[in-house]
Amino acid sequence: MASASVLIVDDDLNLLEIMKMRLEASGFDVTTARDENEARAFIKEKDFDLAVVDLQLVQTDGITLMREIHEIYPLMPVIILTAHGSIESAVEAMRRGAFNYLTKPFDARELIVQIERALRSSELEKEVQRLRDFLKEEYDFKNIIARSSAMKKVLEQVSRIAQVDSSVYIHGESGTGKELIARAIHLASPRRERPFVAINCAALPEGVLESELFGHEKGAFTGAVRTLKGIFQRAEGGTVFLDEIADMPLSIQGRFLRVLQERQFYPLGSDRPVRVDVRVIVATNKDLAEEVRAGRFREDLFFRIHVIPLKLPPLRERKEDIPLLVNHFIKKFSEKMKKNVNGISSRALKKLMLYDWPGNVRELENTIEYAVAMARSQTIEDDLITVTPASTISSLRPFDEAKSEFEREYLINLLRHTGGNVSRAAEIAGRYRADLYNLMKKHGINPKDYK
Repeated sequence: MASASVLIVDDDLNLLEIMKMRLEASGFDVTTARDENEARAFIKEKDFDLAVVDLQLVQTDGITLMREIHEIYPLMPVIILTAHGSIESAVEAMRRGAFNYLTKPFDARELIVQIERALRSSELEKEVQRLRDFLKEEYDFKNIIARSSAMKKVLEQVSRIAQVDSSVYIHGESGTGKELIARAIHLASPRRERPFVAINCAALPEGVLESELFGHEKGAFTGAVRTLKGIFQRAEGGTVFLDEIADMPLSIQGRFLRVLQERQFYPLGSDRPVRVDVRVIVATNKDLAEEVRAGRFREDLFFRIHVIPLKLPPLRERKEDIPLLVNHFIKKFSEKMKKNVNGISSRALKKLMLYDWPGNVRELENTIEYAVAMARSQTIEDDLITVTPASTISSLRPFDEAKSEFEREYLINLLRHTGGNVSRAAEIAGRYRADLYNLMKKHGINPKDYK
């Protein structure tokens, strides 16, 4: 890979000169060091993409120097040079983190091939690590809680979707975090340094939405006192997120389709086309296929945006995440309100676990914000949880039927929360394990399914 920066460490001055000449002829930026002290000085002064280190150095060995390099640059690939009699040591170097080794004498072309392989491998490893760190640090612990298998699957999809440039269609109920996922895709993508611009298609009147999307020229209509760039222009090189896409008026859908097909459009009042390079992510809580059948959404646009579908699970299907979300929101609002609230009682948490959350994560967040605001101690008690379990507000049914459904849902939620641990479930329920096993048998529930 041309222009990559390579450090070569060897006490053989002739070999150093030959390697430097051959690598520079291939376009590499080469720095040579005659011993480990000189190498350490260069490493402190300059960033390198790769190091080629002789196994036998003046004062120490190449493995020790490699370990020092990896303390500063953990992902930097190191190629070890070794004589025939030291192959065993070179294999040990690979076990300790060397990318590969070359046995002297070696062909310069073989060295270049090994360097290019190591650099490609390093770039891939850096990208994988960046995605891991991003999804873990930025979202697992701050915004996206993902203990449940459903949300882990979503995050796995996000990491793969981010690396391609196709349009993404996110479907999920209100409050499931569609914009949050859209931002995660953008920030994990090669477009992350460019703008992320979001707009809610249901929040603006038709004329205002059209102007916001495509922009307008000064004087294009009454009140257009200045030229305005639309979001497609403002997001150039980045990502456009269109929330509630099902509510986009039919008159605008055609213009939007042209942007997707031709990557150009005409601002209102302009006769000059504007070309754009953006990634498009759309979201809705409606059944878009049903909207097409009803004639409210263009079929050709549906197929154009429905390239990579991503479904977000509602909170009632990922109740394992509720305790983590609750702790996250308690910490968030305690810091914001400067209150010393740091926990929730088991009765209060049980109340949260039994509720169906029609408003999803957004409703849970609002519930915890209220509870923190009203808390009189460090622990949130159940009287501050202002929700009513769905079983008490559902339509009236025969008593035995309602009781049976409640028992089954309660057991499923308990097992989800405890990961199939029956002892822990019995402790929370305040029942004997034998009672729970009898109820599970009655309702055909296997605790192993929730481990």
